[in-house]
Amino acid sequence: MTAHRPLRTAGDLVEAGLIDASTEEAISRVASRYAIAISPVVAGLIDRADPQDPIARQFVPDAAELTLTPEERADPIGDGAHSPVTGIVHRYPDRVLLKAVHVCPVYCRFCFRREMVGPQGLGTLTPSELDAAIAYIADHSEIWEVILTGGDPLVLSPRRLGEILERLGAIDHVKVVRFHTRVPVVEPHRVDADLIAALKSSGKATYVALHANHPRELTPEARAAAARLIDSGIVMVSQSVLLKGVNDDPEVLAELMRAFVETRIKPYYLHHPDLAPGTSHFRLTIEEGQALVASLRGRVSGLCQPTYILDIPGGHGKAVISAGAIEAEGGGCYTVTDFRGNEHAYPPQG
Repeated sequence: MTAHRPLRTAGDLVEAGLIDASTEEAISRVASRYAIAISPVVAGLIDRADPQDPIARQFVPDAAELTLTPEERADPIGDGAHSPVTGIVHRYPDRVLLKAVHVCPVYCRFCFRREMVGPQGLGTLTPSELDAAIAYIADHSEIWEVILTGGDPLVLSPRRLGEILERLGAIDHVKVVRFHTRVPVVEPHRVDADLIAALKSSGKATYVALHANHPRELTPEARAAAARLIDSGIVMVSQSVLLKGVNDDPEVLAELMRAFVETRIKPYYLHHPDLAPGTSHFRLTIEEGQALVASLRGRVSGLCQPTYILDIPGGHGKAVISAGAIEAEGGGCYTVTDFRGNEHAYPPQG
């Protein structure tokens, strides 16, 4: 096995020292259902001496993935209910997802699209499917923003990306193009001049949402890749998933959000984990999540505050689920809770 290619099988993981040989059979069963890929960069971040390593927990498969719970579902956020043509999800009036590709450079063990991505997943849109997806966007003048996701759109070559972006650039009512990706973290060398030129080739306002869940993912190389994007005029925001054993700690969460801001990436969404199959070992309760998010108030700058959200199962969209800091008491009076948990009357009495 070479250190310069992704780890994709249970045997690869044994050879790399990421799982014990005694677990190879169980991990092979996981691999038969859910895709595995760990890039060399990610493999290098894993502390093999730490059985609770938060990077390993995100990417190294676990036999717990074979445990399914009744509330889990193959399409937990209801993409299929809002897919008028292949590759398009039109859940909100003014924006659509364009899922041009369903493969990733790495596969997160908690992925909410894990039944759709990977070599056994939905694949890349065919030319005719892509034509139909672009035509749908062109035919719906209410679409202001196109979000390229999948899969990870930055696995496409700059040439392929450029072709898609130039077609979107010809649609006047599309004003914003956004990319959701892990590439700057897991394969930072991909973020070169050719890729950046492709991302900007639509001529629209261009945003990149970077997915990272632990501060150790924001290595000097990842930060440099983000700097190349930002210095080119691309705006970056973050998205993270609140995960048991990864970032369910106030100090870790604060450090992650500070790391984003230091990298000039605005914290955007902190997702409550979705009800994807075989992911119950990652899920916290909503109350636990609310307490963690509340701990950021006063602990870190306002620049570092993400929005804590839940994707409502069934395709009903996102809901902000942060704990309320203010409660109505009647008569125009309220009780407001500060970041230390102390309650205050508003307006002040007397």
